[in-house]
Amino acid sequence: MTIEEMRQRKRELGYSYEQIAELSGLPLGTVQKVLGGVTKSPRYDTLKALESVFGDKKEMMIREARAAYMEEQDYEKSQQGRYTLDDYYALPEEYRAELIDGVFYDMAAPTSIHQAFVGQVYRKLADYIDKKKGTCVPMSSPLDVQLDCDHKTMLQPDVMVVCDRSKFRKGVVYGAPDLVAEVLSNSTRRKDMMLKLAKYEAAGVREYWLVDPDKRKVIVYDFQSDLNVRLYDFTQKVPVGIFRGKCVIDFQKIYESVSFLYDEE
Repeated sequence: MTIEEMRQRKRELGYSYEQIAELSGLPLGTVQKVLGGVTKSPRYDTLKALESVFGDKKEMMIREARAAYMEEQDYEKSQQGRYTLDDYYALPEEYRAELIDGVFYDMAAPTSIHQAFVGQVYRKLADYIDKKKGTCVPMSSPLDVQLDCDHKTMLQPDVMVVCDRSKFRKGVVYGAPDLVAEVLSNSTRRKDMMLKLAKYEAAGVREYWLVDPDKRKVIVYDFQSDLNVRLYDFTQKVPVGIFRGKCVIDFQKIYESVSFLYDEE
């Protein structure tokens, strides 16, 4: 994708430089210089980060995210990509990991802030569904999701909503939830923002939330919409797309209720 094509996509999507910096992980100044034409020869990794925002580069995202994570793991690299659900179920009970396309990814113990946001988002969704006497089922981690209905992938989303109850099979969710929310942490940020983003969309998840306690932002991917990325901060209310915006989660109230934990970590 050329710089000019990126500028065109920026106009089509209506993104600000701040939104592009947030979604790409690049410094704001870098985004402004590249798209403004000041930087004539951007670095390769800078272009790839921008393409992840503007382009349809799912395979590239999966490949690069997987490679980055494999370097950080202690598993035998010769085995990565070969693991199956049999290996997943053979893991020690105290060991938490996700299996994605035959590759294991460690799941570090969550922080109190992480768990507080998970609990609050889950509770808000559950309260709405109960109030409306809905049939959708909200769930929170740890619960296995056999996302691709194969033997190579098993995920544990932080929060999910499943509206097709037939997907609950033998203690797992078989197939794509309707909504998934992941609360970002330092150890999972790249995986959640790149690899799992592509996996969830490809599998048929309708809506994907990335809750970022550090930057106090919420990124919402509505995979049913053409303009499918929206960015919110913790002063705003975030509408739930699968419920046609009738369910709204007030992140200012959530932040106020958990803000004391920021002083503890």
